[in-house]
Amino acid sequence: MGNSKIPSDLSTRLRSLAHDLSNAIETVMQAGYLLGQAKLDGDTKKWVALIDSASRDAARINREIRDILRTNSE
Repeated sequence: MGNSKIPSDLSTRLRSLAHDLSNAIETVMQAGYLLGQAKLDGDTKKWVALIDSASRDAARINREIRDILRTNSE
């Protein structure tokens, strides 16, 4: 982003959205975890693993977005 800073009103809105996204991702992660505790066939276990992997990636990406907002906001 260079030297440009994110305006505070935009940063506030983006932080709010990132917070809401974190809550949604956490719900998916918890539901995936609970689903993984059930007796599942092989194909279903693969789908649960895919959900787990994708939700962890989404959480990591969201953390990176929040870090960018923290360091580049006015």
